[in-house]
Amino acid sequence: MDLKQLEYFIAVVEKGSFSKAAIYLDLAQPSISRKIALLEDELGQRLLERTGRGVRPTEAGQALLAHAKVMIDTAAMATFQIKEMSTAVTGKVVVGLPHRVAEGLCVPLVQEFRNRMPRAMISVVKGLSVSLRDGLINGRIDLAVLFDPPPTPLLTYEKLMREKLILIAPEHYRLKNQISLAELAEFPMILPGQSNPIRNLVDAVLLPQNICLNIIAEVGAVYTALKLVESGVGCSILPESALNHKHTSNIKFAQIGPPVMRNLLVLATPKSRPTNRLHQETAKLLRELDFRA
Repeated sequence: MDLKQLEYFIAVVEKGSFSKAAIYLDLAQPSISRKIALLEDELGQRLLERTGRGVRPTEAGQALLAHAKVMIDTAAMATFQIKEMSTAVTGKVVVGLPHRVAEGLCVPLVQEFRNRMPRAMISVVKGLSVSLRDGLINGRIDLAVLFDPPPTPLLTYEKLMREKLILIAPEHYRLKNQISLAELAEFPMILPGQSNPIRNLVDAVLLPQNICLNIIAEVGAVYTALKLVESGVGCSILPESALNHKHTSNIKFAQIGPPVMRNLLVLATPKSRPTNRLHQETAKLLRELDFRA
């Protein structure tokens, strides 16, 4: 059995006759008939039966057809990937980054991308994790870094980092080193809105324990919450990496728990769309970035 035999067999079945398959393949009909006959001899089964309108696959032919298509597709993909290895990476890849990640890592990402793949182009899309997730599903984004995305059969998630959530307060607050979950209700809180993964995580931990926070404001971004805390308006519950931001000079922080609340940062890719070398190299680059920086 060889790939040419399988290719001819698929063409005959899909076209419904030897003559139409010969036209489609631009080959002589006897050549195709001979290849199919050799295939049947090798397998010891009749693969096609003649009808008044042409040919149709037998039960054995139907079984072979499914395998034949997979083998042809696999061989084509292998050939493409091997040939691609001998050439420079080209094309365009769209990467989605949450605002907080993009602010710290967009520059090193693009710089290293240019070093490794100078003939390719990267487009960085910034947004909330929920909108980036939608972009992956509808085909606008090729790869994305997401915070705590809900499960879906449409995407593959690969863990990049987990980090603790901490209490952040203005510098005039007197804080213990460790704050219990129940004690969080004593602080005026500035939190991200309901669609934000941090807010979803906080609610998922506190609400089942009947702990109601004193939320005085909801904001759209971590950095906005940091600025409000720094100005003395209130406190917030944010990831540890938020302390690396420039707006942290006039704040204090304390650990929360037990239990400790931890967020999850993942690399998300669509399951339905095939990956190429550009996507694979970009994913490799994203895995190497220091997301705690």
